Amino acid sequence: MNTGGNSLPSGPDGSKRKVCYFHDPDIGNYYYGIGHPMRPYRTAMTFSLLKNYNLLQHMQVFKPAPAQETDLRSFHADDYVDFLKRVTPENQKEHLLQLKRFNLGVFDCPVFDGLYSYCRSYAGGSISGAVRLNNGLSDIAVNWAGGLHHAKNCGASGFCYVNDIVLAILELLANHQRVLYVDIDVHHGDGVEEAFYTTDRVMTVSFHKFGNYFPGTGHILDIGYGEGKYYSVNIPLHEGIDDESYQLLFKPIMSKVMEVYRPEAVVLQCGADSLSGDRLGRFNLTVKGHAECVKYMRSFNVPLLLLGGGGYTLRNVARCWCYEVFSRTSLN
Repeated sequence: MNTGGNSLPSGPDGSKRKVCYFHDPDIGNYYYGIGHPMRPYRTAMTFSLLKNYNLLQHMQVFKPAPAQETDLRSFHADDYVDFLKRVTPENQKEHLLQLKRFNLGVFDCPVFDGLYSYCRSYAGGSISGAVRLNNGLSDIAVNWAGGLHHAKNCGASGFCYVNDIVLAILELLANHQRVLYVDIDVHHGDGVEEAFYTTDRVMTVSFHKFGNYFPGTGHILDIGYGEGKYYSVNIPLHEGIDDESYQLLFKPIMSKVMEVYRPEAVVLQCGADSLSGDRLGRFNLTVKGHAECVKYMRSFNVPLLLLGGGGYTLRNVARCWCYEVFSRTSLN
């Protein structure tokens, strides 16, 4: 699927931008189960909004190629990938020990129909976006189905099975010496931080609610280890933070990070559960305030990969991500 090749108009921050957008039309058919807050359908809602506002013509739109097994194994343990491939709702009771080992089959990370295909789809979009940035084919790549930042090397966590962010960053590292990861989800980006905790080639910066809140990590004193010391930055926040307070932290911190670290590519996880009224979130950001973070990171004119993440009040998620893809206050 390719619905156009026009670049977005010049923004106030500089050069004309080439934006690509990854969307799998089947993504909305995956279903975590009755009562589960994670609904992949939200990305289909976002795409529908973009389509009905006639905004897709300003981007290159692609159906992502599914991530290959070798892609998944570049970060995830072989036995975990093997289990994801073969476990199904019908046979999961035969594998109770492995379910427990890999944190599958619980409410947060249920086994559902098409689980492995779902993982390959959302991971494929993030990897494909990184490839286009590496090859200079796009300046900004968007994959709202991605951003599943809790998945670990050998297990699922927090609705996340495969860590597409880590896979995309590994792809970016093939062409860039330094990659910056920024996370504005209400939850700490623990899986990504853990993956790069001992290297200086990736800096992770996470703004998140902290204190008796999942996943319970992201203390301000968690700063990395070994060669990665001082390359993990955590900004733990109290619940209820609003746009003004958030930006008073976000902009000075990110300005200094960009000045000192000078990344060659940026990955921004745009979890929408930091919006006011989210089913699980505890922050009080508006859509405009959330999008201001995207706008600010775009202003540095560095190749940018935008990913989804949390967001559990569906109509708010779709509105937010549509606004951030194409509005006068963000990408346009």
